[in-house]
Amino acid sequence: MYAIVRTSGRQFRVSKDDTITVDRLRGEVGDKVELAEVLLIGTGKGHKVGTPFVAGAKVQSEIVRHTLAPKIRGFTFKPKKRVRRRWGHRQQLTELKITNISAGKSSDGT
Repeated sequence: MYAIVRTSGRQFRVSKDDTITVDRLRGEVGDKVELAEVLLIGTGKGHKVGTPFVAGAKVQSEIVRHTLAPKIRGFTFKPKKRVRRRWGHRQQLTELKITNISAGKSSDGT
């Protein structure tokens, strides 16, 4: 079973025991996080597509660690004006381990 979830403005295809890296979430290491924006659930029998979300579907996950992305360095330069500016940025990230995918209930009994 797999699911496509939306979090941090991006979509991820996840299965049980997968690890994904998303933008920083509130919480401590070991906390449980529920991802409710499930766009699609895929099983061996078929799949359920949401409009826009699958009703009752949830993905349970656990925070593994908080980390930082590699540093991005930039440089701004304007010729003949003596304008030079260096800047850098490191995005804060959270690693999630998927613990369970629940498909929820549907009207056709699947």
